[in-house]
Amino acid sequence: MTKQAIIEKTIRLLNQLPDDKAEEISDFADFIFKKYEESIISEGIQQLSSDSKTFEFLKEEEELYSLKDIKEKYNG
Repeated sequence: MTKQAIIEKTIRLLNQLPDDKAEEISDFADFIFKKYEESIISEGIQQLSSDSKTFEFLKEEEELYSLKDIKEKYNG
């Protein structure tokens, strides 16, 4: 079923419902749309942060300590 066919079917059904039930469906549609928007925004933020070079310096962090710096070994 195409999107247009779904829309037409939904409108036909909404026209047959009492006002309070049609309002419930409208509220539900708003809820679904807001969830969809939030997921798109979240995906965009994730993409921006993964493409960001902000923490690039952590990949090339120099070694500050070596085994020579150990004064006492733990034998647990």
